[in-house]
Amino acid sequence: MPLIKPRTRGKEFARLITRLEHETNETLHAYAQFLGEPVEYVLNQLIDTVLAKDKEFVTWRAANPQSCVPRPRGPRKRTAASAARSFAVGA
Repeated sequence: MPLIKPRTRGKEFARLITRLEHETNETLHAYAQFLGEPVEYVLNQLIDTVLAKDKEFVTWRAANPQSCVPRPRGPRKRTAASAARSFAVGA
């Protein structure tokens, strides 16, 4: 019996770019194929399932409900030097 719950529809998603160890990436894709679900779904369910078992974290999170997501940096300002480098690379 799979450890991951059936899919829940209607959730909001955020983009995250990360790196995984090669073996972990292989296992993740294999499990997603086993379930017949996308990798993103498997990652979300793994995080929800594992972190829910950490009682100390659950207690801390209840006491700290604010977002812990870092604020995105604003758009990078192009300087004359960076524009010149871009132009030189593209030439």
